[in-house]
Amino acid sequence: MIRTNVVKLTTIPAVAFRQKLTAGGSGITILRYDYEQPGIASISKTSGKPILSANTPAKMYPEEAFLEAMQLTVGMPYHKQKNVKLQGEAPVEVVEEVPEPEVSMADRPEYLAVVNQYTDKNGQLSYDLINKDMIQFAHRSSIVRRMIQEGESATTIRDYVVGVKFRNISGNDDLTDKEVAGITELLDEVSPKGVYREFNNELRKLLKAAKK
Repeated sequence: MIRTNVVKLTTIPAVAFRQKLTAGGSGITILRYDYEQPGIASISKTSGKPILSANTPAKMYPEEAFLEAMQLTVGMPYHKQKNVKLQGEAPVEVVEEVPEPEVSMADRPEYLAVVNQYTDKNGQLSYDLINKDMIQFAHRSSIVRRMIQEGESATTIRDYVVGVKFRNISGNDDLTDKEVAGITELLDEVSPKGVYREFNNELRKLLKAAKK
């Protein structure tokens, strides 16, 4: 695990360090002297504020503590460091298997790359650009043609195309289906009409034509 030096906090009885996330960006880990479970938060790339992980109790690890840790560790170089042991009441040892904090999909570079790809000249996310690109890909793809001939569902074909496009756009071939779905959910919040409405209609037309 790559960390900065450990710093002592004043807001709560604890120490903290900054660590790099495998998904990109930075995270903060706080270790209390009087509480066994560590507090973990990622750092939003847009707001710069800490985002507590789902299993971090806010009462034991308030936002003020993470803000202090961020201020104390900013600019520190990262380096490999052995397990941290606290001196004092209720010592805590952090093992290498401590889970890294989850990063909000809205702050992930993959999502930002997709938004940038489909932003129009007016600086607005364009559903027309998204659907046009997906439809063009479907018509060009030999795999999609085979899926249509084999009678795959429109949903299955759509998910395949969206996955391929998002992985290509983001440059992350390891983007999971769940992460692809997360990007779609964020895109779909922009408009209530459904981000892939035109694309879904086109796939249904292609499947219907294949049955004739």
